[in-house]
Amino acid sequence: MPIDEKRGQIQGMFDAIAAHYDCINRWLSLRRDAAWRNALLVALPCSTRMTILDLATGTGEVLLSLVADKYANNFVVGADISVAMLRTARLKIENEGKEDCTALTMAAAESLCFADNTFDLITVAFGVRNFSDRDAGLAEMYRVLRPGGRILVLEFSLPENGFIRSAYLVYFRRILPFLAGLISRHPDAYRYLNRSVEEFPESGVFSARLKAAGFQRIALQRMTFGIATLYIAYKTH
Repeated sequence: MPIDEKRGQIQGMFDAIAAHYDCINRWLSLRRDAAWRNALLVALPCSTRMTILDLATGTGEVLLSLVADKYANNFVVGADISVAMLRTARLKIENEGKEDCTALTMAAAESLCFADNTFDLITVAFGVRNFSDRDAGLAEMYRVLRPGGRILVLEFSLPENGFIRSAYLVYFRRILPFLAGLISRHPDAYRYLNRSVEEFPESGVFSARLKAAGFQRIALQRMTFGIATLYIAYKTH
């Protein structure tokens, strides 16, 4: 599928489910999504002020956690291709009174509208698998990250344990799309979710692609039996 066509399909899908996105995520993950985002926060650099890019920011859940009271000196730019997701994020930012320390922009990972070496940190939560061109997106992340900076990539993965993987795939392929479809009225979006997770490279392959993009000191942390994985990588020079 051509890159522009794939991007348009993903954009339309997320526009359609934006209104129910947070509710469905919390319910179907049994609130594990909050624990996974907290693990991302634990991996933040020890810095009093950072300029951060939250790529594929969606409804702004990670963005807002990066400017919570503990991180009040940060400035975070949220970028996404979905207008509806950005609209939801904007409402949350206004409700939290965080307009002065955040900005939102509509931008694709493969063609970021930022100068080289702009950000101290880049975060992506459950968005890399939706890049139209994953290698181009990783290359752009490397380009706009400052030397010495790090990226934190939180992504779904498949459990390594065979029994847990089998049970998880039954839930993921059949139960989740059905339940999410009832709520969102867009079951195809959640059938796409399970396909995109199953097609995502396993951790060794994805780590190699991070290295090919220029990143070094790559580490990963598996969570909840391997259902989610946090990747940490650095731009060393």
